[in-house]
Amino acid sequence: MSSDVGDWYRGIPQLTRYWFTGSVVLPLIGKLGLLNPMYLILNFEWVVYNFQIWRPITALFYYPIMPQTGFHYLINLYFLYNYSIRLETGIFDGRPADYAFMLIFNWLCLVIIGFIAPLMLLMDPMILSVLYVWCQLNRDVIVQFWFGTQFKAMYLPWVLVGFNMIIRGAGMSELIGIVVGHLYFFLMFKYPQDFGGRQFLKTPQILYKYFPNRRGGVSGFGMAPSSRRRQDDDQDRGGGGGRHPWGAGNALGGN
Repeated sequence: MSSDVGDWYRGIPQLTRYWFTGSVVLPLIGKLGLLNPMYLILNFEWVVYNFQIWRPITALFYYPIMPQTGFHYLINLYFLYNYSIRLETGIFDGRPADYAFMLIFNWLCLVIIGFIAPLMLLMDPMILSVLYVWCQLNRDVIVQFWFGTQFKAMYLPWVLVGFNMIIRGAGMSELIGIVVGHLYFFLMFKYPQDFGGRQFLKTPQILYKYFPNRRGGVSGFGMAPSSRRRQDDDQDRGGGGGRHPWGAGNALGGN
């Protein structure tokens, strides 16, 4: 049994494993009272004036585990695990530095918004930002939700917003995550490829030092969107195929 769990854990892709581990360990530390949860949340004044610079990091991983929040926390872990793996082994397969940059970019955007909003916990919007990117890369993939409902992946983030509004009376954190995810997707893919704009986002070279590219890996979900401008040029020349191939994959929970 222990070896099975160990094999499963070691089989999780590197960056997803780090994120998933932190999202399990830190909430448990807060739940057991080993650390005061008030030291783990994001707060502008405490970060800037008291130099508690760890808060932007701990706010990403920490989530209060209580009877009222436990179910939502488990759902968060489910979506984190599934969709982070799908991105890391899909479009970012063999390119961990590029995936690390996406996570860092989304996290920094959320920290800035958190200082303004304020947004004390970053787990919800961070997971939604990653899920949104996957859904945009796999817009036409049919995913399954509760009660056997099926719909295209492009609608999943909005379904989750509505779900949280009904179940928890919340949803603002999820909307912020969608905004951040769309910002990354637009700047990295849509603007330079569809509108011919400059590439605003580029992975810093220092990340390649710590997360070098590798060959091979596990094939997963998603593919980089091809340029719509190039497709339009092909059509003008008499080429076929006007559909935008922004990703392919399988139904949620199926292989």
